[in-house]
Amino acid sequence: MNALAPKVSFVSLGCPKALVDSERIITQLRAQGYELTKKHDGADVVIVNTCGFLDSAKAESLDAIGQAMAENGKVIVTGCMGAEPEQIRDRFPNILAITGPQAYESVVSAVHAAAPPAHDPFLDLVPDHGVKLTPRHYAYLKISEGCSNRCSFCIIPKLRGDLVSRPAGDVLREAEKLVKAGVKEILVISQDTSAYGVDVRYQPSLWQDREVRTRFFDLARELGDLGAWIRLHYVYPYPHVDEVIPLMAEGKILPYLDIPFQHASPNVLKAMRRPAHQEKTLDRIRKWREICPDLAIRSTFIVGFPGETEEDVDFLMDWLKEAKLDRVGCFRYEPVKGAPANELGAPVPPEAKDARWHRFMKTQQEVSAKLLKAKVGKRLPVIIDESGSTVAKGRSRYDAPEIDGNVYVASRRPLRAGDIVTVKIERADAYDLHGIAV
Repeated sequence: MNALAPKVSFVSLGCPKALVDSERIITQLRAQGYELTKKHDGADVVIVNTCGFLDSAKAESLDAIGQAMAENGKVIVTGCMGAEPEQIRDRFPNILAITGPQAYESVVSAVHAAAPPAHDPFLDLVPDHGVKLTPRHYAYLKISEGCSNRCSFCIIPKLRGDLVSRPAGDVLREAEKLVKAGVKEILVISQDTSAYGVDVRYQPSLWQDREVRTRFFDLARELGDLGAWIRLHYVYPYPHVDEVIPLMAEGKILPYLDIPFQHASPNVLKAMRRPAHQEKTLDRIRKWREICPDLAIRSTFIVGFPGETEEDVDFLMDWLKEAKLDRVGCFRYEPVKGAPANELGAPVPPEAKDARWHRFMKTQQEVSAKLLKAKVGKRLPVIIDESGSTVAKGRSRYDAPEIDGNVYVASRRPLRAGDIVTVKIERADAYDLHGIAV
């Protein structure tokens, strides 16, 4: 790289969907000759990709902006918090530029203004699959932008707009490039993965020598033929989700569903305006497991939502015990500025939120411990995330990176990141598994 190449320091906050936005911006900048640096001090410009969903996330974003301003002073802000620029300008009037989410070209233009590119973009080398911020062996694949749901606690549609699905052919070509570059695991993400294609009425697009519909099932089927682990995230339990379960049973895609149930009580779900909420969810989970017995389900829940009663919490605890979800996260309800839920009234006191959160975590931990213990003695394929001198860290097919548990693998032979090995599970603790490579 030319020593005169302008340097960019990048901070990426928030969810995997924001991480993909960061990757797209960085890919464009690298193609134009910009060099990435991990230090703000000495960079020609700093980019902060913010999260603006919760007040705590906004505070983290403002702290990151403040640090960049203190250490550098030439800062460009993008991401969800950029959709409401006033709160950033009020605190940091000397910010170079503020853009909303998915505004890739605006960010690049702002970088050009602050630090003009020094290279001919036609001469710079960038991998065919673009620049990735994840380890080489796994990558996020974003299949759509925005969301057409109107959950009462959420402002994502306001920040990112309604659902816009990418053509299936474009998604599959990107996935193919990732696999050719050595990616072993593809994590499919969006705001509402199972709504994929609804906005374009499942319009077909060309992939290889045939047309593929822009539809959840069709995309999952085609991705399953690429030879990588395919993991589905942010899936709402619409009826047509049933169609992908046989693909999991056949081994075409991973037996894993990330479904943000958020609650189980019909009263709370109605107040949340959750799509696809129905009282027969437990029956559907049972049917899924009949088709694919080793299906792993992970989810997130909210306790302390306005109007939530102790009876609602009792219902949720009973539901958890019956659903037997493999991996679960729980959050105390936090008001979001501009969300309709703020008008519901009947706020739950902080001490009650804390008590409900602890009760939830205790209940789910007992469920998870039993499920993990049942894997002891089994032989599971494990993808290695980190090598080690005697023990490597990896994940089973039932665990996504960053959010789920790990498998610690003892091995006499060296294991490298990206290796997929068979592991005999010898013991389980509260969240992780331990075993030996065979």
